Amino acid sequence: MPFRRAAVALSVTLALAATTAPATADPAQPERRKLETVTITTVGWGHGKGLSQYGARARAEAGQRWREIVRHYYPGTRWGNSGGRIRIQISGDTSRDVVVVARPGLKLHALGNDRTWRLRERVHGKEVRAWKLQPAGHRSKVSFKTGRWHRWRTVKGDAEFTAGGQPIELKTPGGRTAYRGALRSTSVNDSGSKRDTVNVLPIDAYLRGVVPREVFPSWPTHALRSQAVAARTYAAFERRDNRHDPYDLCDTDACQVYGGVADETPQTDRAIKATRHKVVTREGRPIFAQFSASNGGWSVDGGYPYLRAEADPFDTGVLGEDPETTTFAAADITRNWPGMGDLVSIAVTSRDGRGPYGGRALELTVTGTGGTQTVSGDDFRDWMGLRSTLLEIT
Repeated sequence: MPFRRAAVALSVTLALAATTAPATADPAQPERRKLETVTITTVGWGHGKGLSQYGARARAEAGQRWREIVRHYYPGTRWGNSGGRIRIQISGDTSRDVVVVARPGLKLHALGNDRTWRLRERVHGKEVRAWKLQPAGHRSKVSFKTGRWHRWRTVKGDAEFTAGGQPIELKTPGGRTAYRGALRSTSVNDSGSKRDTVNVLPIDAYLRGVVPREVFPSWPTHALRSQAVAARTYAAFERRDNRHDPYDLCDTDACQVYGGVADETPQTDRAIKATRHKVVTREGRPIFAQFSASNGGWSVDGGYPYLRAEADPFDTGVLGEDPETTTFAAADITRNWPGMGDLVSIAVTSRDGRGPYGGRALELTVTGTGGTQTVSGDDFRDWMGLRSTLLEIT
């Protein structure tokens, strides 16, 4: 999840522009007015399930410690421990190759036969600048670069680069990013011809690149510790759920945002160390520890006993920020339905009854000159890029 700061209030306006009635119009029929723009007010930021990051911040400022905060947001759970390694897909590496910058201590490990080679820093008197893994069926081709690329050998199965726990720089189409652990060329089809770059590292080392992307490192200590526990638990749950897949998690907001070594900070490192291995469990297993920036004052039922819908008086939104208004052209809404025509009206027709405006929008009705459609609040939020389904149209 990219850094999901809490929501701010957005005002809502419907700007109307009257159309000119055709000369043949029946004077007995009312003139239909078309909307030109729609400005939407939202409260909260994210799905509102589980831990509220801004709620945790306010609770920490009020003197609550991380165990109390985590127990509030995941009621009916127990404490557990989780360690081991986790596999993270690196979305920024869009090629089939894994290319790393040469460095002291770099090694190559072939997973097919569990062999390891120490990679030289100079070959034939020339400095090695980079190493590369490429798919070769069910094998991996290894090359190194001095002035140009040279083939070194082909190894059995998938393969990975390691550096004894020291950071390794990965070269991608977008630049360079340093990661701890191993950088692996992972097969994602039966033939081995398609590969993903996967970062394999200890779960707490992974959190060092997650927690500072999810909350501000300047936040209170116990808010950071709460986020560390939630993120660790979420990762442990996904690892168990995806254990038969090529990787456990991605590095985007579809999973948890992960930026590698460059994002690490002393404050969040201390929070991770202080909660070392701690996770939240139910029936002996890590829970689906969802979290979002702000629940808008009322959390959402997440479908599990520990993800409850209840009032959260500590979640009051982003502190110190002015309200923000988002205005959309009417055509941005009607384009979701071919044949809808011009937008005539849009209204929330069903809410859950919890929180501001009468609760989250469950369903909206959209009327155009070409017909009427209904859409769920979640779909509408996704289509329009809204921060929350706690929305109002006035």
